[in-house]
Amino acid sequence: MTEAIQSRVATLGLFEQRFSGDDCLMQLTSRRFREAMMGAEMHGGSIDDLERRLSFRPSGEAAVIFHLPRDFKIIDQATRERVVELARHFAGRVSGFVVHDHNALVKQPAVYLDAASQLNWKLANIQQCPTLFIEYAVGVPPGEFARFFESGLEFARIGPCIDIGHVGIRAARNAFAARHPGEDVCALKSQPPSLTQLMPDVDAAVAKGVEVVLDLIGELLRLNAPIHFHLHDGHPLSASSPFGLADHLSFFAEIPLSFEHRGRRALATMFGPEGLSRIVSLSLRPPHSTPVSFTLEIHPTGERLPLGEAAPLFSHWTDKTNAEKMNHWLSILTDNHWLLTKSIQQCAASGAD
Repeated sequence: MTEAIQSRVATLGLFEQRFSGDDCLMQLTSRRFREAMMGAEMHGGSIDDLERRLSFRPSGEAAVIFHLPRDFKIIDQATRERVVELARHFAGRVSGFVVHDHNALVKQPAVYLDAASQLNWKLANIQQCPTLFIEYAVGVPPGEFARFFESGLEFARIGPCIDIGHVGIRAARNAFAARHPGEDVCALKSQPPSLTQLMPDVDAAVAKGVEVVLDLIGELLRLNAPIHFHLHDGHPLSASSPFGLADHLSFFAEIPLSFEHRGRRALATMFGPEGLSRIVSLSLRPPHSTPVSFTLEIHPTGERLPLGEAAPLFSHWTDKTNAEKMNHWLSILTDNHWLLTKSIQQCAASGAD
């Protein structure tokens, strides 16, 4: 990785305790992240909560971004005050915060822009202030999301967070519904008999999802402002999530089929390794020189992986099931982190910066 790219790019992973147990699970997480040289995106909303999570930071040099709760709405003054308080407390120690967007961005655009401007002004007066990233989360039209940031060109401490799964799945659902009014492509994950005839339209909808993601990235990069990504794969037919989601998959995942399609009984995901490489290449392409951060926001699958050299951490556990589930999830994150860093290195080698 060239110094020019290295100085403006950070790679992180979802840093959470997704299985019940004691602090040894977080110690294992810290170890695996440190081994992978991966930064951490941590969830929390209070100073005490975030301080505790920060105590498990993989290393002093590891990038850290805090993902704040869904009830943080920047149009609310109380939220703005909480964000400023957190920014003052963690200034110089973390690189950013993430909050979700809300429908007010399109339903009350002037109010939302005024609230963001007020917050930006207060954050800009804090030395070493973390950047506040507003995440595409509630499904507003991508063009409206981009226009909001275009209208806030004076923002110094606020930037966009593109969740490629959220954007891509929403666009795929819209594309499919345009061909089949009133039908949701994600409802086909049960693979009804009619799916075999609908597969060309499913494929077209997925392709449209990728196109919309790339277009949105291109629009936001023109602003030359800090940009953050939530990276994970997905597919409207994915049925693997315990939360009923169509995304938050590994870039190495496949979608099993009950029938043969194009000579296979499995589907590639929306992006896959090649799609991730396209996103990275676009994000780092000259003449853009904006700071870019990538968080792998992949959810666990519940499979198990032996603890290996980390087994002594859990010597007091009689049942290692959750520890091995956590270890498997961490292996998925680190495998995808390898893929992400490889894509960044290829950009550097090809002169993308």
